[in-house]
Amino acid sequence: MAELSDAKRRIIELLKRSDSATAHELAVQFSTTTTAVRQHLDTLEHAGLVERFEGEVHGRGRPAIRWRTTPLTAELFPDRHGELTVELIGSIRDTLGDDALDAVIDRRAAEQLHAYREVLPDEGVPVRVRALAARRTEEGYLAEVVEDRGDLILVEHHCPICTAATACQGLCRSELEVFRAALGESVEVTREQHLLSGDARCAYRIRALAS
Repeated sequence: MAELSDAKRRIIELLKRSDSATAHELAVQFSTTTTAVRQHLDTLEHAGLVERFEGEVHGRGRPAIRWRTTPLTAELFPDRHGELTVELIGSIRDTLGDDALDAVIDRRAAEQLHAYREVLPDEGVPVRVRALAARRTEEGYLAEVVEDRGDLILVEHHCPICTAATACQGLCRSELEVFRAALGESVEVTREQHLLSGDARCAYRIRALAS
């Protein structure tokens, strides 16, 4: 996302605080002209950061055009999800012990497995692996499937839980086990690349076993 000028960032911050505002209301807040504010709003709208809508009608005339932020503006503000997750992992470990943390991880793995089994078709291994990659991509892993010497490689180019997995590598262990259970006993799944081991991505070799 392009760097925003101070004026555009201030407009976004004010809209977040007030939910919505007209260009005139913003101009009054910033002691500037409505024309200048509209130019900033047009640029922000083009970037997908704000949107216009019709406000309520008071008296005669057309409703005033109001502006509000879009969900994309969340990227412009600090996000402590990763830090908070690490803190929670540490709190569980320190307060309840490693066994309790393992129980939480196992519960998450069971829920993942159930969700994957719901979307994996009862078809051949290639179809199932590609369906798994599609689901992982929806979850933010940017996954794809490539063929290599008769095997399938499930490649994940991004890890949305990397911060949490760094603090608790049991999460990575459980995901490998989930893949094995979801794809069934007819395949062997091994991790060949691991982001936390210094590789650029995670990659899993999936080999069909002889029947």
